[in-house]
Amino acid sequence: MTAQTDTPGSVTTVYKVSGMSCGHCEGAVSGEISEIAGVSSVTAVASSGEVTVVSAAPLDEEAVRAAVDEAGFELVGAV
Repeated sequence: MTAQTDTPGSVTTVYKVSGMSCGHCEGAVSGEISEIAGVSSVTAVASSGEVTVVSAAPLDEEAVRAAVDEAGFELVGAV
């Protein structure tokens, strides 16, 4: 998992998600991931399939996978 610390106490991780094609898709994925404990921001970009997550600590990839699945998409993995 590739993660970088931007500010003290936060970790930014970029994930690749397949199947997103529009703003509604971005919102669905962002909404589900933002419900994971410790997540402070989520930015999903359908055109690249990348989802940038800022959290208080590194996230369990299985929790992210479950959230993406709940939104109806597939987590490819961390970039």
